[in-house]
Amino acid sequence: MTKPLAPGATIGILGGGQLGRMLSVAAARLGFKTCIFEPAGDCPASHVANFHMQADYDDTDALTRFAQSCDVITFEFENIPTAALDTIEALRPIHPPRAALATSQDRLTEKAFLQGLGLTTAPFADITDAASLDAAIATIGTPAILKTRRMGYDGKGQARIMTPADAATALADMNGQPAILEGFVDFTHEVSVIAARGQDGAVACFDPGQNVHHSGILHTTTVPATLTPTQRTDAILIAARILNALDYVGVLGVELFVTPKALIVNEIAPRVHNSGHWTQNGCAIDQFEQHIRAVAGWPLGDGSRHSNVTMENLIGDDVDRIPLIAKEPASLHLYGKPQARPGRKMGHVNRVTGPAT
Repeated sequence: MTKPLAPGATIGILGGGQLGRMLSVAAARLGFKTCIFEPAGDCPASHVANFHMQADYDDTDALTRFAQSCDVITFEFENIPTAALDTIEALRPIHPPRAALATSQDRLTEKAFLQGLGLTTAPFADITDAASLDAAIATIGTPAILKTRRMGYDGKGQARIMTPADAATALADMNGQPAILEGFVDFTHEVSVIAARGQDGAVACFDPGQNVHHSGILHTTTVPATLTPTQRTDAILIAARILNALDYVGVLGVELFVTPKALIVNEIAPRVHNSGHWTQNGCAIDQFEQHIRAVAGWPLGDGSRHSNVTMENLIGDDVDRIPLIAKEPASLHLYGKPQARPGRKMGHVNRVTGPAT
């Protein structure tokens, strides 16, 4: 464990999207400065961070200057080139650890890691060609879903296989990228646990939230989730097991399918997570402050929930509803993106629905 950062220190954030924006705001509340490394100009995080280093991830000189200007480095997305991380890690600590990044960047590695912890996942198989896909379908069955092993998010890089006849088209959709076949899970609903681990090994978990997706993109997260007391405890214990196995520092999102027999781990995200935005209005200390506390070496905060909340993502032309939403007794969080596009997350709104139950 390193010495806790004092207010005035600079936290570097790889990535300039909305998560980096909200991390920067949380850091500022605690007296820290932030420096964003992001190739694009006019990015959401650059509007609120102290510094924006605009350079590509293959610019070693820029990465070196960035690292030297910061006291600790974190990130807001997973798909950071390994060479860039090599350059940075030689100069400054990176939290969460790179082992967590390597695990989550590859769906096959992630599934094998989770099963190695004794956790339940969907049945899966490595797909390298048409023959391996046919063999996997024969074992796993259909319906199933073929996914790229890397870089997929928000429903991208995926193809459904409803019958074996769909296999060739699905494989073509992968465009030659390494893929994984996952069997469908018969679940009632999805929940996610936003969990944190400090540099001292302390773990704190927010209440599980219940997620609804539209077209592969998160639409709403509601707390409390529909879970039995045993399921709620199990969900938190699963998240804690993953955190400890990775020797994790920071906030982690764990998505779970709820079935009558067990909680099935869908995927993990080694960063603050879209389904944790409700914490901004449901808890005294939200997921963004919790992450900053962890990477700065501070004690984790009390993440207990004081309110029931429903978070709704504002996607694409949902921004046209902003004038009406602004009249509601709700908390509006906009990301400062200049142009709405289909599937693009433009903001979110948190609606407090009552005291915590």
